[in-house]
Amino acid sequence: MQWQDEAVIIGVKRHGESSVIAELMTRERGRHLGLVRGGRSRAMQPVLQPGNRVEVVWRARLDEHLGEFKLEPVHLRAARLMETATAVYGVQAMGALLRLLPERDPHPHLFEALDIILDAMDDPCEAGELFVRFELALLNDLGFGLDLAECAATGAREELVYVSPKSGRAVSRLAGAPYADRMLALPSFLQDSNPLAADRQTMAEAFRLTGFFLNRHVYEPRGLTQSTARDGFVQAALKALTPDPQPPAE
Repeated sequence: MQWQDEAVIIGVKRHGESSVIAELMTRERGRHLGLVRGGRSRAMQPVLQPGNRVEVVWRARLDEHLGEFKLEPVHLRAARLMETATAVYGVQAMGALLRLLPERDPHPHLFEALDIILDAMDDPCEAGELFVRFELALLNDLGFGLDLAECAATGAREELVYVSPKSGRAVSRLAGAPYADRMLALPSFLQDSNPLAADRQTMAEAFRLTGFFLNRHVYEPRGLTQSTARDGFVQAALKALTPDPQPPAE
């Protein structure tokens, strides 16, 4: 059996003296593992770095076998991803999120999102916004999507400022006021009608929102803990959005 696809490298493990097992996020076949013979060679090591985009050919005698990868580099961005804390943690955090999906389960929109976010890592604000949307898309694919389009109580589409921690649905300011201390904040930049970019406060609210539902619906039921790389990414992104202190007035 054989197929060819586009892919982003998300992980590599040693196998034997000279080979590795590469973990890829492919466009059409989801997260997929395969053997790369000679993967520890000087020629292949720069290619087999998380974040790099490659063309991959997979071959195996049977579909259920591990199979063997042949890789050709397309976009070697791993070196650039090592330049900032946001990027270092970001590529690791997205790899950890993708491992929550069943292997070989296709999610082409997540492949596209991964590729776009990796190219946006130079801008912590843009990367943070895209990362939150990536987590929302992942929750949706896992069957735990949030409904942020209208108020769960009234159906209103204006003044949506809360998210119910029970239902994962948006709640308007008026309807949620009596329960405000028990609600999660709905960041304004996640609303389609709001063109404003995130600031530090709304970004922190967004990370708290997706982190809450990932813990509740995914990590805790599976007996898992949240990736430490996500914590690192969140801290790095928020630090980059912290305004520089103003010098004292003379």
